[in-house]
Amino acid sequence: MANSSNGENFPHSEFPPVFDVIVVGAGAAGLYAALCVPESLQVGLIAKDSLPLSASDWAQGGMAAAIAPEDSALLHIEDTLKAGAGLCDWEAVKFLAERAGESVAALLELGVSFDRASQGDLALTLEAAHSRRRVLHAADTTGRAVVSTLSAQVLRRPNIRAIPGAFALDLWLNPTSGRTQGVVLVYGDRLWWVKAGAVVLATGGGGQVFSQTTNPSVSTGDGVAISWRAGAILRDLEFVQFHPTALTQPGAPRFLISEAVRGEGAHVVDANGYRFLFDYHPAGELAPRDVVSRSIFLHLRHLADGDRPTDEPPDPSQRDPRDPPPASPSDRVWLDLRPIPAAKIRRRFPNIVQVCQKWGIDPFSQPIPVAPAAHYWMGGILTDLKGCTSIPGLYAVGETASTGVHGANRLASNSLLECIVFGAQLSQVEIEFPEGKDPCTASGTLTADELGDLDAQQATLRELRRALPHLVWQSAGICRGQAMLDTAIAQIETWQAEFYRQPLSQSLLHLTPARHLDLKLPEANRLLRDWGETRNLLDVAYLILTSAAFRKESRGGHYRLDYPSPLPTWQVHTLVKNRLWSTVPLSAAPGELSGDS
Repeated sequence: MANSSNGENFPHSEFPPVFDVIVVGAGAAGLYAALCVPESLQVGLIAKDSLPLSASDWAQGGMAAAIAPEDSALLHIEDTLKAGAGLCDWEAVKFLAERAGESVAALLELGVSFDRASQGDLALTLEAAHSRRRVLHAADTTGRAVVSTLSAQVLRRPNIRAIPGAFALDLWLNPTSGRTQGVVLVYGDRLWWVKAGAVVLATGGGGQVFSQTTNPSVSTGDGVAISWRAGAILRDLEFVQFHPTALTQPGAPRFLISEAVRGEGAHVVDANGYRFLFDYHPAGELAPRDVVSRSIFLHLRHLADGDRPTDEPPDPSQRDPRDPPPASPSDRVWLDLRPIPAAKIRRRFPNIVQVCQKWGIDPFSQPIPVAPAAHYWMGGILTDLKGCTSIPGLYAVGETASTGVHGANRLASNSLLECIVFGAQLSQVEIEFPEGKDPCTASGTLTADELGDLDAQQATLRELRRALPHLVWQSAGICRGQAMLDTAIAQIETWQAEFYRQPLSQSLLHLTPARHLDLKLPEANRLLRDWGETRNLLDVAYLILTSAAFRKESRGGHYRLDYPSPLPTWQVHTLVKNRLWSTVPLSAAPGELSGDS
């Protein structure tokens, strides 16, 4: 069967039951990893929706690479380490920065069209916390340019079978060795046990756990959740980056207004036209993202209290930690592009202009209303430099992974670079079939009559999906505190118990391994995906909240009103395995990652 524009749709009789490698996720990390797997291996590329829909596709700013004569990998390393607030792993950052040039060359060879300067050289822009202009871009739709090119390449590869509309429900581990041997997959109206010699998780972040997020609807933390349930070690889950400038217009999505806009000279002002960010950091609009987001948050709270901070920034330690932040950023600040020449705005930011005008904002004559929103998860599944996790046969790449390059706060435009650098390591993937490559053939059925009132259960799922992001935004958003976190954790545990009491949950959690299941249910695929995503979001919420409660300091993207300063004793990674939280020094090698309770 020939590939369609968005991958293949297999009837049950033709669905491939065995792959050498399964890649779950079709953003930049998953696509590039699939392309780098040796062409002698058969790859199954699992996408929840059509191939181009991912957070990578929404990335505007660009990809960082020290390729200019006045730049160097060492400077890139220093900027990354500084932004990471003391939690970056030196070897991982060095690995990333030194491979940036070859990553750019690889993308150019595949056909990615980065913008060029007038003399034909690759155009480079400046973004916050970079000491040099080193961000490559394709107008303001760099992610789309990269992902569309990689998607086209994937669909040409005879060894890669793209499977859109499929949802990985769980990992399938060998019960004897504990090695990954495949995935449990929802596809069509059937639940499949699909074998593989290795599984790569590249499912992106979990921004949908927050009510205010720049992430697309597919970003439900699937890879982190399913690996945690399988017993993988996770790291630094408390560190979430909140992008300072997401469009805040009634009815509009939280569309990200690229940091490159501020790099080119845009100003952030409050409702009085006051350029307040310099009250909080000498770099103003070009301070690290966590500083800018927190400054906006605190400034809005100060304005709400009727006290504009003209001389001294507010002292967050004086706030009652039990006092929650606003439920949503109904108050806002303004991003003024008018200091940038209009011709440059049209050339560099055509997509931003188009989206703003769609929602009734003319950036050439008025500032854009913006507020912070959850954007990027620095934590994830612990990996080494080859993408290997603590579970044999399981790899992780991209935002799903914790490679050590981002520390407590990601440097702008290092994320696309990370996808390419670490995706390339899948050229060394090792496969093994503990019980042979024979496909699963046993099957059964599950009907609506066996599951009670499905309408009521779907209503429960909808209510959980509505309430959970608001709870997490209130309690683990830009500023956090122990009382808020404890209350939220208790509520999540109550919701988890309610979720697992549902007849559908009871049926799906007691399936016979390696047995395909026909789901004789109305809209079975949609129901099972909703169930799986809700389960994952509950787990992700629990992990973020508990990690935030565990780390009793403020650092990078993790800011606690009751512990407002970074502490030397907390310059450590936090690890999670099952329900045990521990710490490990930054210098520990992967083989030493047992932690101390």
